[in-house]
Amino acid sequence: MNKNDHSFLSSEIVENVSLIFKALADPTRIKILYLLSQEECNVNHIAEVLEMSQSAVSHQLSMLRNLRLVKYRREGKTLFYSCDDEHVISLLKQAIDHSEHH
Repeated sequence: MNKNDHSFLSSEIVENVSLIFKALADPTRIKILYLLSQEECNVNHIAEVLEMSQSAVSHQLSMLRNLRLVKYRREGKTLFYSCDDEHVISLLKQAIDHSEHH
């Protein structure tokens, strides 16, 4: 294929898409992303809602942050997390809608 063929995906794009689907393949990360799509949350709140340890939540948030799927803002010593990619949230919501209609 030549470089002008727009249907060809670069290896970088393929790798990025694969990483996004890997992130979405984990039940805990699905829950975290869904929660963050509803409201901005700190680690404590996420841990409470999902009944997880703060360290487990922090670990997952770190991975999601590395993929630029979540972002945070600091308020004093507290970090508040929110979604950083509406495209991925749209994918997630489409998958949820699909699951609810079957």
